[in-house]
Amino acid sequence: MEAENKATVASFLTLGAKGRTEEAFSKYVGAGFKHHNPFFAGSADALKKALRDNFDQNPNKALEIKKVVAEGNLVAVRSHVKMRPDDLGNVITHFFRFENGLIVEMWDSAQPVPAKPLNENGMF
Repeated sequence: MEAENKATVASFLTLGAKGRTEEAFSKYVGAGFKHHNPFFAGSADALKKALRDNFDQNPNKALEIKKVVAEGNLVAVRSHVKMRPDDLGNVITHFFRFENGLIVEMWDSAQPVPAKPLNENGMF
């Protein structure tokens, strides 16, 4: 199931980044979904609206998944998200919890990519 959950998360995030929010939620999100982003109410509807609004403001947004790890019913994803082509972007870490093959809970956190990082290992 871990491989399937990893593929589900990759597709969910990719569809969301492309503005296909309704499709992402209808295919991959289960009943009772909740998320923990502190900037929006915790319901699926609130997150869908936030994702649609973000896409409307950033139609050229690009998401590049860098690492996906799964253990049991949990999947962690590290991505590079750029709102515009000239943007340095953010490192986004998502955690997803699954029940019966569907996403039922999500956590996320973002960190800006600095222009001149001090760490020689890079963000990825």
